[in-house]
Amino acid sequence: MVSKPWGDSAPYDLMVEHNGRVLRVQVKSTMYGVNGGYLCKLPHDRSRTARVRRVEFVAVYIIPEDVWYILPAHVAAGLRGNIWLTPHRRGHKYERYLEAWHLLLGRNRARR
Repeated sequence: MVSKPWGDSAPYDLMVEHNGRVLRVQVKSTMYGVNGGYLCKLPHDRSRTARVRRVEFVAVYIIPEDVWYILPAHVAAGLRGNIWLTPHRRGHKYERYLEAWHLLLGRNRARR
């Protein structure tokens, strides 16, 4: 079940509920290509710790590639407001979060 808050005042864009577990998700997108990858501006607070408390995940959509990255908040909080994603490069730093929808279900890795 996906829910969207009414208005623009919530620090997240949607909530995902699965088996009673509710997660807050901030959604970002980019089409800004740079050096063979894509640069996306992430939510940035003065306190990265505060950002982790407001959402559990950041979902980044790369428009030209039609792919999603599902980043846990603690990963996004470790960045300084920007992330460079290279979906076509094997073994890239954030590859494990590429299309990682299983994380929203509370699973550590994809089912086989």
